[in-house]
Amino acid sequence: MTVFLLKRILIGLVTLALASMVVFAIMELLPGDPARLMLGMNATAESVSALRTQMGLDDPIHLRYLNWVGGMLVGDFGRSFTYSAPVIGLIAERAVVSLPLALIALVLSTIIAIPVGIFAAARRGRAGDTVSMGAAQIGVAVPNFWFALMLVYVFAVWLQLVPAGGFPGWGGGIWPGLRALILPAVALALPQAAILARVTRSAMLEVLGEDYIRTARAKGMPRRHVLWRHALRNAMIPVLTIMGLQFAFLLAGTIIIENVFYLPGLGRLVFQAITQRDLIVVEGVVMLLVASVIVINLLVDLCYALVDPRLRAAR
Repeated sequence: MTVFLLKRILIGLVTLALASMVVFAIMELLPGDPARLMLGMNATAESVSALRTQMGLDDPIHLRYLNWVGGMLVGDFGRSFTYSAPVIGLIAERAVVSLPLALIALVLSTIIAIPVGIFAAARRGRAGDTVSMGAAQIGVAVPNFWFALMLVYVFAVWLQLVPAGGFPGWGGGIWPGLRALILPAVALALPQAAILARVTRSAMLEVLGEDYIRTARAKGMPRRHVLWRHALRNAMIPVLTIMGLQFAFLLAGTIIIENVFYLPGLGRLVFQAITQRDLIVVEGVVMLLVASVIVINLLVDLCYALVDPRLRAAR
């Protein structure tokens, strides 16, 4: 197990290094002069030249890359020229919104999807299966921003149960902050729950055809125990894979939802940095998201061994 863990960490570090090269190269290949775009087309040549020097754009490309990577290794992601603040500080301020939002959405998605997937698999070919998978298909097809708009209209405008947007911060208490994240989390969770429910159903149907399931039924074990104790645990490998990918997507793919609900999260930070051509912020946030995906994949691999003892023994 230790050798496996070390190999996965090494692969993650190599992936992170390659991702840093790709991100830096893409930022460099974007058309236009970042200094000119930030100052505006009416800026003088002297002002543009001074900003380019301040941003380090006149240095050789390999030196700029090494300085950027070296700074990140010691926790220095650079300084935003739009916000006049360290990038790591901006990320920390926005992460306290995006991270809880992604966690709440993942929990909601799991709570909805796994029971629905088990229910549909246990009633394969019957009305319950058809209705459940039909609803899941609708959830996959409909974009999450449409769910967001409908949720705002029903629960914020019509029923007035929750705020339509904005975030009061955690300083005023946990409940006001959670109340502001309920609708965005539901809007993010519903499409992901539809995908996870379909994966859970497929995995359960494959497991329910195994010999040990038939043996358990032949011994008179209650159907609920067969489904939840035996079938679900052996069907969790693909489900865990999708859950890991979904959390990474929820953490990185909240740009639209955060703009719909005016949430000051990482998604809005990236969107604003792109529009203002604040490349150092974009690079820092993207690298943080890449690192989070690598860590999540490592945790999912460890969960495989916890769920299936056969994998732990093999490793």
